[in-house]
Amino acid sequence: MSRLCLVLAALLMLSALSLVTARFQSRQLFVAVDRLENRARELDTDWRRLQLERAELARNVRIDGVARQELRMVPSTPDRVLYIRLPQKPAAEQGGQP
Repeated sequence: MSRLCLVLAALLMLSALSLVTARFQSRQLFVAVDRLENRARELDTDWRRLQLERAELARNVRIDGVARQELRMVPSTPDRVLYIRLPQKPAAEQGGQP
């Protein structure tokens, strides 16, 4: 009978240690999941901020302002426009070829 009690006590101890280990691992996994969810929220926030920043940088008003201020570009006027004409081939030479 004492051997049976000893075996049952050993099994009970193993069961208790197994339970403690399982709970400890469960807590570690819970903490890891929580950290990853926080990181996912941070990344989502960064992504949205970057999308807004990209949209702001691509706005025509900003591009026009940068072109005028930093690059010192000005709109073209008809008196500053230069047209280049290609020499025209005689109609006989073209002969249906593009």
